[in-house]
Amino acid sequence: MQTACQAVQHQKGRRQYNKLRNLVKDARHDCVVFANEFHQHSYRPREKGESMEKWQTRSIYNAAVWYYNHCLGQMPVVMVTEDEDAIRQYGNETEGVFVISFKNYLDNFWPDLKAAHELFDSIVQARHERETESQENNGKEYPEHLPMEILEAGIKSGRYIQGTLNVNKHRAQLEAFVRLQGFGSKETDLQSDILIYGARARNRAIHGDVVAVELLPLQEWKGRIVALCENETEDKAPADTTGDPMPTGKVVGIIQKNWRDYVVTFPSKEESQSQGRNAQKILVTPWDYRIPKIRISTQQAEALQEYRVVVRIDSWESNSVYPNGHFVRVLGRIGDLEGEIAAILVENSISIAPFSEIQMSEMPTSSSKNPWKVNPEQEKQRLNLRDTHLIFSIDPKGCEDVDDALSVRTLPNGNLELGVHIADVTYFVAANSYSDVEARARATTYYLADRRYDMLPAVLSADICSLLSGVDRYAVSVLWELERESYEILRVCYNKTIIRSAYKLVYEVAQGLLDGDTSVVDDIPELKDLDERTRKKKLDELVWAISKLTDIARHVRAKRDSCGALELEGVEIRVQLDDKKNIHDLIPKQPLEVHETVAECMILANHWVAKKISENFPHQALLRQHPPPRQEFFTELRECASAKGFPIDTRSNKTLAESLDKADDPLDPLVNKLLRCMATHAMSNALYFSTGSCSEEEFHHYGLALDKYTHFTSPIRRYADIVVHRLLMAATLKEAKHVKDKVLSNKDLEELCRHINNRNRAAQHAQKQSTELFQCMYFKDKTPETDERCIADGVIYSIRTNGVLVFVPRYGIKGAAYMKNKEGLVISCRGDRSCEWKPGSLQRFQNKITSTTTTGDSVTLSLFDHITVKILVQTSRCHADTIKLEIIRNAPYQISATEVSQKNFNVVKSDLVKEVSQSAETVQHTQEKARVEAIEEEYRQYCQTKGPSLYQLLEEIRDLALLDVSADVRT
Repeated sequence: MQTACQAVQHQKGRRQYNKLRNLVKDARHDCVVFANEFHQHSYRPREKGESMEKWQTRSIYNAAVWYYNHCLGQMPVVMVTEDEDAIRQYGNETEGVFVISFKNYLDNFWPDLKAAHELFDSIVQARHERETESQENNGKEYPEHLPMEILEAGIKSGRYIQGTLNVNKHRAQLEAFVRLQGFGSKETDLQSDILIYGARARNRAIHGDVVAVELLPLQEWKGRIVALCENETEDKAPADTTGDPMPTGKVVGIIQKNWRDYVVTFPSKEESQSQGRNAQKILVTPWDYRIPKIRISTQQAEALQEYRVVVRIDSWESNSVYPNGHFVRVLGRIGDLEGEIAAILVENSISIAPFSEIQMSEMPTSSSKNPWKVNPEQEKQRLNLRDTHLIFSIDPKGCEDVDDALSVRTLPNGNLELGVHIADVTYFVAANSYSDVEARARATTYYLADRRYDMLPAVLSADICSLLSGVDRYAVSVLWELERESYEILRVCYNKTIIRSAYKLVYEVAQGLLDGDTSVVDDIPELKDLDERTRKKKLDELVWAISKLTDIARHVRAKRDSCGALELEGVEIRVQLDDKKNIHDLIPKQPLEVHETVAECMILANHWVAKKISENFPHQALLRQHPPPRQEFFTELRECASAKGFPIDTRSNKTLAESLDKADDPLDPLVNKLLRCMATHAMSNALYFSTGSCSEEEFHHYGLALDKYTHFTSPIRRYADIVVHRLLMAATLKEAKHVKDKVLSNKDLEELCRHINNRNRAAQHAQKQSTELFQCMYFKDKTPETDERCIADGVIYSIRTNGVLVFVPRYGIKGAAYMKNKEGLVISCRGDRSCEWKPGSLQRFQNKITSTTTTGDSVTLSLFDHITVKILVQTSRCHADTIKLEIIRNAPYQISATEVSQKNFNVVKSDLVKEVSQSAETVQHTQEKARVEAIEEEYRQYCQTKGPSLYQLLEEIRDLALLDVSADVRT
């Protein structure tokens, strides 16, 4: 009801009102707002002297009575309120209109809904405890927040600075940073984040809140902590462990609270007894280190000690050390796989329920006995490519959601035609339908290490929309005419088509055909039942098509390279599971040139579609921008490169690309890969945006070196692509007036882009945390002292005051390795270069760290040194388990001949990401011989993220460097 919504805004503020409005607008909840104040029979004018609250209550009641009579008394109407006067006044006034409290509503209408009753009791108890505490404790633990009007005026005048609070998860008690809003912080003279040092300066702001910050005087500025730490609850920084002073401030107000559900763990029995007199008030520890402990009231603390539990924060008063919250629900036992996966989903606000009956009722039917068939009307309206084009797909093994296919052919005039064919999902998912609303809410398919949560029902994603071989499918095709020799684009057209893919190839088979390996023909099921002559003919056609596509892709990539396209590095690991879903191995992916061939064709299609929709809808097209990075993020990259004598020019993407190409150490090819990895993590995030929300100069994609870019090629697993498909159809179809009417306004598209960007970040974080969970499970069952798999080669990529940061190529792990332990002992090397702990001291330099024992023995570790590390698992009751590295030998790991023959240390690369890995045996050989070997130029590899078996693990260097800033670069 309109008045009820306005009452929430009047009494609870705009944030709660916006949450209510979004819930009501969500079509999945089947809610309708009745504008009772604009209806003749339900409107009631406010009486003289009547308070706003009394008038709103009276208006809501009268509207409820009118609606009851409007329904002819056939349906009771319930008005829920906590106003006891209203219950007494209106409770018995009209038969069929119930005016009751929320508790009575639950007791009378939902007596068996146990979870709701428990949640209600928890909230009531938390409110009572908060009121009692407020009366008892008038002392101030924190300064009061300034009123919103003062904050807004201060931000406008420049006295206060607005930004998002980002707590350092490695020093959660001490360090947080405020990331300035806007690209490059044009509004201020600041060129870096603002340090918020200590809990009092944070002033009750929680990670993710949008805050107003006041800068401290210059003499009070502090530096970042540069020592390694183990997420301990320290409230004081060790001496001599901070870097250069940086802008430092304090939070004076919270502009927007971004509180969410938090996974927590109850204290153990011993900890509960030490917490104090009132056993019902419990301090629970959040799973996320960045969130402070939360005080909740519950009588179930003892029963829930071994479980992961969800709580919500209700308030954080200035006289309370901790925020107050309430219990919501139980997830699962600590350490149980399903419970830990549920924790990851909750922490990333991912809520995936099975598709509802009403959503499934919108789906077309298809079965093995009655497969889906092309509609005759669509056959008339679409371009038929089934008999004229050799179309095929190239995907990972086991891929079910094939949303793209390729073709290339020679035209009668001798030129070439390149085709990219994308599943026409929008034909089956109508705008604003139930399935569309659900897909928009999910925004993406979520891939975890052992499972995936699809954006669309399987009947579409794995069947009717999947471009499988030998069956007719609807597609949206982009066709280019290319000059026969130079491959220059002469013209382009966009069509709704019907295609029939001839082959469903996997990457390894396609690469084999490209390399002339005829043995892979047996792995092409479409060629198996043909006679020899027909098979040879079809095989020759397929080999020619793949070879020609690869030539075209090389030309397209070279053109982007000349404009400054970046070739960056990251980590991509596949988690291999056995039949019982236990982790069997962590496998770096194999590099194949066809990865890049497919990726370049997809990038080309995305680029041309972006140009088309932005031309036709200059203020309401969905594009993808990748802003230039802030220069201070390149500091570590430049320092590390200088250790090897390589200058890095970061003024533009072109100069950066050229510098990285030259930063090649022939003694160790891993140096260049690690430098590229650092450059990757210095990048800003690529984001979706509406063209009406910024100037055309900001459309540019820094990493791909393209003026316009979007996502068009994966509508099965990305909602942004569905929006782009609708825009493209509206821009190209002559009869598309009805489609154009459904194009989102700039304001609505801006809101949608924010939602999709948020869900994409959640998907990336959940994917990473899922792989970290399985990594820990893999090593947890092994004995580090005897299991050879727990010993590996590591490469030092950063120096800290008490240790080093190490990358382990074999498993794609990055972690801290201490050179000084908690007892104050430092690492020392024996004659065989194995390590032990002895009394001594450490001295850190820019590019190296030296450990000196009291007996005078010393050992120095430098950037890019190869060392042997032991991989351990550090368990935690309240948080996720983590990988811990221990230096056991100051020399590269000696790999046994058996392991070399069994393990593959090749690299994988996605659009802007490939794995940094190199055989430690080769590295050691080059170091010992000290001779320069010619390094063959590696193909630039790309891989599409598809299927549950392909897994990306992007460990943030900045996380390990105590910055806690995610900087994944995606196209």
